[in-house]
Amino acid sequence: MEDLFENDILGHIGTQKYLCTITWRNGQFLMDEPDSVGGKDLGMDPFSTLLASLAGCTLSTLRMYIDRKEWIIPEINISLNLKQEMEGEMTTTIKRNISFLGEVSAEQKERLLIIADKCPISKLLKGKININTTL
Repeated sequence: MEDLFENDILGHIGTQKYLCTITWRNGQFLMDEPDSVGGKDLGMDPFSTLLASLAGCTLSTLRMYIDRKEWIIPEINISLNLKQEMEGEMTTTIKRNISFLGEVSAEQKERLLIIADKCPISKLLKGKININTTL
C-alpha cells in the first residue's frame, strides 16, 4: 500500500528524563511528561499530543466544509479529554466537545457532527491500527 502523506516523524531522547525532541518536515517541538510523573512539563505529553492531532484535524475538516457551504460561522472551538478504563481489556474513551461562535441551526449542527467524524484522524482512531516496530 502506498503512503498517502509524507509523514516521517523523527524522535530523539537523551539523558534528561522524558524530554523528547520530535522533528517533522518543517520544524520541531518538545514532548515531555508532567512533573507528577517525573518530567519537567516542558512540552505536551503523548496523550495531549494525540488529542491535539484530533483537535487540529477536526477543526480543519469542519472549516473546509463550512467554507465550501459558505456558511457564516466565524469561529469553531473544541475541547477534548481522554479516559482509559481496564475492564478485561483496555477501553479508551475520547470526549470531543465542539462549539461555534455565531448562529448555527439544528440542521447545520447535525451535519457538522457527521463531518467531524469524517476527519482523517477520527477515522484513523476508530479503525484498526497495526504498528510494525523494527530495531
